[in-house]
Amino acid sequence: MQQYFVNGKADKLVTITDKDTIKHMFQVMRLSKDDKVVLVFDDGVKHLAKVTDSAAHTFELTETLPDDVELPVQVTIASGFPKGDKLEFLAQKTTELGASALWAFPADWSVAKWDSKKLAKKTEKLTKIVQGAAEQSKRNVIPQINLFEKKADFLAQLAHFDKILVAYEESAKEGESAALARELATAEKGQKLLFIFGPEGGLSPAEIQAFEKAGAVTVGLGPRIMRTETAPLYALSAVSCLTELLK
Repeated sequence: MQQYFVNGKADKLVTITDKDTIKHMFQVMRLSKDDKVVLVFDDGVKHLAKVTDSAAHTFELTETLPDDVELPVQVTIASGFPKGDKLEFLAQKTTELGASALWAFPADWSVAKWDSKKLAKKTEKLTKIVQGAAEQSKRNVIPQINLFEKKADFLAQLAHFDKILVAYEESAKEGESAALARELATAEKGQKLLFIFGPEGGLSPAEIQAFEKAGAVTVGLGPRIMRTETAPLYALSAVSCLTELLK
């Protein structure tokens, strides 16, 4: 059954106003009277709804659904600006894997250089991608997108997290294998976790020092060195395994 996110609070009767949603519902999916979909509102609660008037784009909520597929911890993925369309790939895949937010920042060794105008366009594009991926994967929430123009603004946000984990290539090379499992094993439900990943060139020593000063723990992601767009997927899979499947 198709799922859609709707801005606002749930009400018995709902009128869809978003043009893209209307197009998908009534032109692509050709919904008609009494057809059913799942609608998710700002509170993340899912509702079964049926079409009451396809011309007016109205629905009646018929049932509140108990489905909650969110991770027990809130995971933000933060990446140094990568090259090309790697953020678009990450937006889709990290949403499917349960991330609550995707952030990116200008790392010291980022090749990509984006000004405020390009960042605004990129944010708009990524926002559409995560919404589509959240609907497809039946999420209860749409992940937040935040692209920082200045690294200082990113660093200022670190204090808001319960755990900060930095995927560090040197830790993997040295054979470190316990930190990630240890940190996730002690994570409590509802905690906010931040995973930081470098761009193609990795994270600089100065950045590692700044992250550790903010309380970050450097972790290895197994014995193999991963690409910048692969490592976040490994981390989210580990989070799911250790906080959902083994508890």
